[in-house]
Amino acid sequence: MAKTLKDLMEFFNKQPRIGVMGTANKDGKPNIAHLGSPRMVDEKTVVVGLGENRTLANLKENPYAVYTILEPGKTVPEWKGVRVYLKALSIEDSGELLDGIKDSFIKKGNEGAAKMMKYAVSLEITELRPLADRGQGWENMI
Repeated sequence: MAKTLKDLMEFFNKQPRIGVMGTANKDGKPNIAHLGSPRMVDEKTVVVGLGENRTLANLKENPYAVYTILEPGKTVPEWKGVRVYLKALSIEDSGELLDGIKDSFIKKGNEGAAKMMKYAVSLEITELRPLADRGQGWENMI
């Protein structure tokens, strides 16, 4: 049975999970960062809280990113995951979105992370790909 975008949202937002975001600056110099704050808020949109870091700097210069979610299995072929291709739509330094991201970290007892977050970034999902290209779609990888 094929999975839906609602299933993806549940997988994406599940905790704990490992997630890495890859970005590149305007010259193509790459960066990869482990991020815990990205959340799918609907079937097309991801939001993330960021501080002053390379990921933010890159998204300001080049709006494209990839967020990879990994869930270990007993063996490597049993790992689950998906690559979520994104395009930044907005970068906000104040407002309800940023306040909500900070509040979610405070509620989890992580005030340090909340203080570090200076920006809320909204990103549009542009493409979904499986964790590994084995001739199957993302639906079979979560």
